[in-house]
Amino acid sequence: MSEKNEFLVNIQINWPSDLPEDTIARLSTEERQMAAELARAGTLVRMWRVPGRRENWGLWRAQDATQMHRILSELPVWPYMNVTVHALAQHPVDPVYT
Repeated sequence: MSEKNEFLVNIQINWPSDLPEDTIARLSTEERQMAAELARAGTLVRMWRVPGRRENWGLWRAQDATQMHRILSELPVWPYMNVTVHALAQHPVDPVYT
């Protein structure tokens, strides 16, 4: 298997005000379950919450940007997400590589 690329992903959740609470609860549960599966697969590597916001930053791995888009667009909360993806490249002074 080829080496996967890393992506820094910012996700902001924007629930519509008229979306029923039970729908939000169901989607949130489904989202957590899928995130756990992605973590076990090595796709979702790390996740940080932005305090006081419905927002997070995550370190993700995928073969390429197309696969990264496919993974994100399959998330249950995708229709309510504002996503920014930054492809990451190795840096010569990264302690992992020195």
